[in-house]
Amino acid sequence: MTKSNHAVRRASVIGERWPIFWAGCAAISIGVALHLPMLAMAHQMGNHLAGMPMDGWMYAGMALILLGVPAAIFGALPKHRVRHDAHAGTMFEAPDETPFGRWHGTVLLVLTLGLVIDTMKPATLGFVLPGMRNEYGIPPASAAMLPFVALLGTTIGSFVWGWLADIYGRRVSILLSTILFVSTSICGAMPSFEWNLLMCFLMGCSAGGMLPVVYTLLAEVMPPRHRSWVLVLVGGTGLVGGYLAASGAAHLFEPAFGWRSLWLQGFPTGLLLLALARWIPESPRFLLEQGREAELAQMAHRFGIVRRPAAPVPQDAASAAQHHGQLTAALVISALSWSFVTFGLLLWLPSDLQDRGFTAELASGIIASSALVALPTIMVAALLYSRWSSKWTLVGTIVLTLVGLGGALLPATTLSSPPLLIAVIAMLVVGSNGMIAVLLPYAAENYPLGVRGRATGLIAASSKFGGVAVQGFALIGLIPTLGGAALALLVPMAASAGLVGYAGRETRGRSLRELEAEV
Repeated sequence: MTKSNHAVRRASVIGERWPIFWAGCAAISIGVALHLPMLAMAHQMGNHLAGMPMDGWMYAGMALILLGVPAAIFGALPKHRVRHDAHAGTMFEAPDETPFGRWHGTVLLVLTLGLVIDTMKPATLGFVLPGMRNEYGIPPASAAMLPFVALLGTTIGSFVWGWLADIYGRRVSILLSTILFVSTSICGAMPSFEWNLLMCFLMGCSAGGMLPVVYTLLAEVMPPRHRSWVLVLVGGTGLVGGYLAASGAAHLFEPAFGWRSLWLQGFPTGLLLLALARWIPESPRFLLEQGREAELAQMAHRFGIVRRPAAPVPQDAASAAQHHGQLTAALVISALSWSFVTFGLLLWLPSDLQDRGFTAELASGIIASSALVALPTIMVAALLYSRWSSKWTLVGTIVLTLVGLGGALLPATTLSSPPLLIAVIAMLVVGSNGMIAVLLPYAAENYPLGVRGRATGLIAASSKFGGVAVQGFALIGLIPTLGGAALALLVPMAASAGLVGYAGRETRGRSLRELEAEV
């Protein structure tokens, strides 16, 4: 490889086709910008676009996006795909004593911001639905299609992007997800509900891809002794921050610019993430396979990553491998159970409380009081996960959620006491927040390098599937009571705690090479 080739590759966050990639990104950006004149015109008419024909600028913008997206994808993918073993192991890893340096901190901040931006999209659904229903004049049953297709998109996207990350690289997958994220921000300019559904599905696909790939990448670049707390803290902070950012944006922009402005946030925030892509590293394995030695050397200098021999296979590896298959089942069941609690039981909670005789204001206050513990929960989960036990922290959060489900089965007369009701809801909120904060990091640490992306994507997809099912139930008018939902979830939640306790293994502070050698 020539010196000039080294310089070109070092100057780009992408491979040999970087001019095509950035040209595609420019076409997408111009295409989105061409939708803004019609939105500006609608702002003068009460932010109302329903039924209006699309103007020439919008058609031109959509054409540029349709040209830019495949160009950017083509430019992002490596010119020569290297065939590799799906069960390839970790060859590059920082030694245990490697300190947490400024480059680790930079990656932590950039990927946390990426998760905040990513989470804002699905979190915005609840804020746009009332305005959308009023503008299009559609009944609640039709409006329920929007969260249904969005969550369906996140479920599909979680696995697809994780699979792409295993084949083409972690950074490439994050960039492709961001490209689609920017492209679908035109959802806010669509004049018909059907177009909104299509764009929202694609938006969900892009949003579902970021989370599992971020966990996978962080697991591979962080020093073993810092890996645990970084994974939990970044993931949890990104999720909570995304919901806070979505609610803050709704408070600031929706009164003046309408619900459509909330979708447009994907445009500037996505461009910001592309601008910060230089500080998102690639997995060392892909740099080696693609012959990008200069970047690999630079990464080794920044992150302390060195080539290390494979860990010796332990004598009980056969037994550990059998348990690993059972662990996958345990994590999938855990993710499914969590998704039904979060997207079902907690989503239906305000209506159930009002049916119990609580006023809407009091019901919202009870939920808000319980939700205040979300961020402290993540901090405690990160501390326990990194200082005590990764496996038993996950089991503990499942058991806490299980106790909350049991409390929801108490007689209605007993739960009529606000202090007791707040305690039950708080256990559900604390347990479910802690559970998702450690579930995906634990999954990312438990799978070999060659399948880590798709395996983490499978668990992430399972954590979204409950939302798809719940919205499907809502479309046919099937909304259970708090007690009925808790009763249905009691057995799978208890089973997941038992399965993780039986088949799980301790990952805290252990080398990824050592964990891979067991399976």
